[in-house]
Amino acid sequence: MRLIVGIGGASGPVYGIRLLEVLKKLGTVETHLVLSRTARRTIPIETDWTVSDVEGLAHHVYKPGDLAASIASGSFHTDGMIVAACSMKLLSAITHSYADDLISRAADVTLKEQRRLVLMPRETPLHKGHCKLMMDAMDLGAVIAPPMPSFYGRPKSLEEMIDHSIGRVLDLFQIDVGLAPRWTGPSLGSHDAG
Repeated sequence: MRLIVGIGGASGPVYGIRLLEVLKKLGTVETHLVLSRTARRTIPIETDWTVSDVEGLAHHVYKPGDLAASIASGSFHTDGMIVAACSMKLLSAITHSYADDLISRAADVTLKEQRRLVLMPRETPLHKGHCKLMMDAMDLGAVIAPPMPSFYGRPKSLEEMIDHSIGRVLDLFQIDVGLAPRWTGPSLGSHDAG
């Protein structure tokens, strides 16, 4: 399997980093990484990672302005793309086919080739324009998967909450790495909701 991973400039590059960590450990997915210019600034602000260490998690790394890269062409086969996290600016570029950088171009190619594109927008609160962009992206075929933790698994750390979001996104590619607890119904002894 071959996946493109884009990390945009929104708060939350840790989602893309964790995704790359999980895929590298899995060892069966070839990853193609593009960090936006803003992500290169956000990573050291929000995490203990360096940009070069993040790039070291991927099989192939591209510069954000390299529109001649393999992933900019539909003839280069991939199984899809994940943008984690996806800024509203990047969501707008993808939705309007404004492919002036490699992340938005690779996303555009993913859509036109009818491959799975998963966007993890990270913004709150949302105004009507943000919601319209997400609806328009869905109309084009993208899957919108904001990183929203669930609590039925009773997460005990921020890492578990991040893992749950990443596990759910990987489920969309039929990759089960055991990160997302599965709901099996209420446990015995739980309080009756009725």
